[in-house]
Amino acid sequence: MTSKAAWFLIEKRQPHAAPVPQCLGMTGHRMSAQVIHQVEEELDEDEKEVILFLCRDLAPDLTTKLDLRDLLCTLNDKGKLSPAGLAELLYRVRRFDLLKRIMKTDKASVEASLIRYPKLVSDYRVLMTQLSEDMDKSEVTSFVFLLRDYIGGGKPYKNKSFLDVVIELEKVNLISPDKLDLLEKCLKNIHRIDLKKKIQKYKQSALEANYVNGIPTSLPAVNLRDPVYGLMLKNGIKKEERPTFGQRGISTEPLKLSIQESRKSLPQMADDIYRLRSQPLGVCLIIDCIGNDAETLTATFTSLGFEVQCHQCLRTEEIHKTLGQVACLTTHQDYDIFVCIVISRGNSEGIFGVNHQTYPVFPLQQIKKPFTGDACPFLSGKPKLFFIQNYMVAEDQQESNNVLEVDGDGGKGSYLGQRPGGSSVPQEADIFWSVCTVNVSVLERYPNSPSFYLRSLSQLLRRPEERRCSLLSLHIDLNNKIFDWNSRVIPEEQYSILLEHTLRKKIVLS
Repeated sequence: MTSKAAWFLIEKRQPHAAPVPQCLGMTGHRMSAQVIHQVEEELDEDEKEVILFLCRDLAPDLTTKLDLRDLLCTLNDKGKLSPAGLAELLYRVRRFDLLKRIMKTDKASVEASLIRYPKLVSDYRVLMTQLSEDMDKSEVTSFVFLLRDYIGGGKPYKNKSFLDVVIELEKVNLISPDKLDLLEKCLKNIHRIDLKKKIQKYKQSALEANYVNGIPTSLPAVNLRDPVYGLMLKNGIKKEERPTFGQRGISTEPLKLSIQESRKSLPQMADDIYRLRSQPLGVCLIIDCIGNDAETLTATFTSLGFEVQCHQCLRTEEIHKTLGQVACLTTHQDYDIFVCIVISRGNSEGIFGVNHQTYPVFPLQQIKKPFTGDACPFLSGKPKLFFIQNYMVAEDQQESNNVLEVDGDGGKGSYLGQRPGGSSVPQEADIFWSVCTVNVSVLERYPNSPSFYLRSLSQLLRRPEERRCSLLSLHIDLNNKIFDWNSRVIPEEQYSILLEHTLRKKIVLS
């Protein structure tokens, strides 16, 4: 800890600071300096920028980029930064891991609190951050160019983020909570009709809530130099409409892909990173037929913002059934990514269920078949990650080498069939396939030990600096860990990884 950080904690520490309450509805508590310090150190620069933007209505004298810690401390010293308020800010930047680890709450509790109690942040600020998340760099550049008709050469806006541009436009009164026509017009001109519709929904809800300039008239704005101010904002959020689906699960409107686009086909996307913005990010299916890794993996992927579904000790036919059931979930249409983790005994042909003595092997390739673009249109164009830990059983230990013949897709007839008309994405595109093998004797020597491969993967995914790297870079670090492990153990305990992928963009799980 630096001397500056240590002095900050000493200066701000209160002898009997109230702990963070479990009930986020409690708004009268102050935050301890330790909690503010922990939160500020965990956030990256982009997340800090978003929080500073969200708080601009609370601090209208914020003319320069203040240090986030200074802002939070100022609000806290005024007695206006409650645990509920800080939790809301973390929720807005999707740091659900910090909600759990530091604030001792979870995403569902914050969402319930936002419905029942007044909010800290105005819906206008939330809307602007949502638009920022959904626009790539090329679209922001086009947006700035279109502003030339209103601001001249546009030099003050060059090379700025969307939120920076919004701040500059607010200063010259071109954009405000009740003045969004210019923004709508520009979004229409860059073919982002989906974002224009978001603004229209906001306008409607603002009218219903009787807003004036985005802030209830009964509550004054906060000034960092003014000792008297209010923070409570009240407004309802309408649930976004979902796409409608017709025959065979094919959308009659544009299908929601990993990046929201309007009238653009996948090959024309300018951004080279899969857009992961949904809440939750996606389904993480864990099938653990050994029983040593499910708990750790569940905690890891829950902290990343996934909806985890965990199944343990399945028979071979149950593995087949579970994969099919998860592939048919309609919630995939609202999510941006899918993860599948399978841990089981097996051989070179596939994996076993817990009844492998009496049932054929389940082919490895059949694990991903239900989730390809043809079999699961809701996941078309979205990344699908597979991590397989296969404990290899010697041939003389197997009762049968027969391979299970899988009945296509359980009736849909799309695993091996033709692609739907008009599809521009190959059925096995956007797949990340990581298979690790190790001799089953490892389980005999260490029956309760987790897979070194999956344990190392969890450790890497829990590091903020690793999550900000691409998944391929993270997998290289995983390879290095496996290589180091193999150099220290006997051949029977060495792991081997096979990585194949058909990704078209980078995956960043931050």
